Amino acid sequence: MTEAGGAGTTVFVLNGPNLNLLGLREPEIYGSQTLDDIAGMLEDRARELGLEIDMRQSNHEGHLVDWLHEAQATGARAVLVNAGAYTHTSVALHDAIKAIKVPVIEVHLSNPHTREGFRHKSYVGMAAKGTVAGFGANSYVVALEAVARL
Repeated sequence: MTEAGGAGTTVFVLNGPNLNLLGLREPEIYGSQTLDDIAGMLEDRARELGLEIDMRQSNHEGHLVDWLHEAQATGARAVLVNAGAYTHTSVALHDAIKAIKVPVIEVHLSNPHTREGFRHKSYVGMAAKGTVAGFGANSYVVALEAVARL
């Protein structure tokens, strides 16, 4: 096991509710790329950066909390998290991020601040090291590149 944020090479990429529907769900907002497409982009860029991706998706809040804990326990380098709607509602995710030492970067395909008012508050963002939003699928790549510089 390695120190969190240290020599570990694995980056957990956690995706929340409805992200399994990317490519089908509101493509005018979220784009036409699927989660598998994004995973492929990330795996390619991770290899170039000397990192490994552990990509996961769940529609269940508790899975995301458990995976954040697992990232800490396994010495992950960092976590990228697109918590979907849980971004704006989950104190549990906020607390889980605060409870671990692994750096967490919040990721969004769209820019929540240009959308409905209820999307402007982010419990995830309040606990995360940083946020990348509004660049579509490239938001994940920008966040991964930031991890490589930590």
